[in-house]
Amino acid sequence: MTDVHDKATRSYNMSRVRGKDTKPEMLVRKFLFSKGFRYRLHDKKLPGKPDIVLPKYKTVIFINGCFWHGHEGCRYFVVPKTRTEWWVEKIKRNKENDSAKINSLVEKGWNVIIIWECLLKPVNRDTTLGKLDSDIRAFTGS
Repeated sequence: MTDVHDKATRSYNMSRVRGKDTKPEMLVRKFLFSKGFRYRLHDKKLPGKPDIVLPKYKTVIFINGCFWHGHEGCRYFVVPKTRTEWWVEKIKRNKENDSAKINSLVEKGWNVIIIWECLLKPVNRDTTLGKLDSDIRAFTGS
């Protein structure tokens, strides 16, 4: 099956996919700030440049897109019908990189929280953010 867009259009569309300041990331940041948490963004000194770093709680948060990080069993993770082999390999590499970064952070004593994009949809948002708040506070016992 061929792509429905020509090469230039597909390239333009893919160039618009953000890596930072995504809508799910902004939702989590606003929630954390409203709860009194202060954080840093994309700390280059840490493996994987976590989306959110809470130094006081020695905690990092990754907000993963279901497609890009291969969220198994999620309705938003669908392998494209064009260039399937390439995409499967790409997503497999992303998962391997994620795992290596998480292991490295844990070895350095950091608590790691992963939030999937699908869990920030309106139907799940309150539950997810409430759990996030309690998870962070559990790391310090406060």
